Amino acid sequence: GVALIIAPWNFPLAILGGMASAALVAGNAIIIKASSQTSIIAYEFITLLTSILRDSLYPPGLVSLLPGDGNTIGEYLVKHKDIRLIAFTGSNQVGKKIQEIAASAVPSKKIIAEMGGKNAIIVDATADLDEAIPGVMSSTFGYAGQKCSACSRLILEESIYEQFIERFKTAILEMKIGDLQDESTYMGPQIDQKAKNSIQSYIDEAKLNHQMIIGDLAVPQDGFFISPYVFLVDDKTSRIAQEEIFGPVLAVFKARDIGHAIKIANSTSYGLTGAIFSRSPDNIKLACDEFETGNLYVNRGSTGAVVSRQAFGGLKNSSVGFKAGGPLYLLQFVQERTITENTMRRGFVAD
Repeated sequence: GVALIIAPWNFPLAILGGMASAALVAGNAIIIKASSQTSIIAYEFITLLTSILRDSLYPPGLVSLLPGDGNTIGEYLVKHKDIRLIAFTGSNQVGKKIQEIAASAVPSKKIIAEMGGKNAIIVDATADLDEAIPGVMSSTFGYAGQKCSACSRLILEESIYEQFIERFKTAILEMKIGDLQDESTYMGPQIDQKAKNSIQSYIDEAKLNHQMIIGDLAVPQDGFFISPYVFLVDDKTSRIAQEEIFGPVLAVFKARDIGHAIKIANSTSYGLTGAIFSRSPDNIKLACDEFETGNLYVNRGSTGAVVSRQAFGGLKNSSVGFKAGGPLYLLQFVQERTITENTMRRGFVAD
């Protein structure tokens, strides 16, 4: 039938293209509700897509783009009786609301949702810090923390805490923040003022409740730039430890051992990505068995799933449906039917 594609701003082409093409090749018409921050990219994508479809066997009118405010257009489309499937990537709050609306709709709607993460990286006492520090840096501050797979919790075994933090702080201080058109820049701005204000509210609260390891660094004033922040956190139930911030804010925990580290890692309602840096086969096996995350990376960062190699999707509150890029993904975009005919004929009736 008609599939509604609700795409995020932080991967405005890749995720939009993946969801839209999956719905199309499975035989659906699609309505695209792109993020209001990235409507121009969505328009360029649709222009190219419709051009390709005109040269194919697809009938006209299969693709529509409806840019606009998500609170009005998005909710209207989700509720619409002719929408049969909704593919969504975005925040947990919006994803849960879509599920609630779809659950009460008549007819019922199928939901495919990727709803973010509160991803942890574990660094144990055996880890190679020459690998771990760059891995944590890129996972936390790459794209200014604006990835659903970004590291926002770092769990260090106590025996290496001081050594890691000393080197980590040095790396942050050497990180250039500014215009990403300059190739020497490591971290750019936030998407808009609203996002910056939201991140700042978490930082202000964290300053009152946790020890700041590093923060308040000088950043460009022209634009939506925000300093990287790292806090030492004792309470794993605090907001900075539980809620997706979507910015360059890192909560650091001390763990007694690998078992304690995994317990901290599993203490959120999310389960999207995670990573462990370790040279212990036993610790790596334990993480593979018990770390509750859809994508687990060993001795590399928590971001950057490789297309066609690492299907992407999480557990718990992070995802609804099969992994994007996995062998079952396309099956979600079709309606399965069973037709059974009794072929035993008793007599014959002519037309």
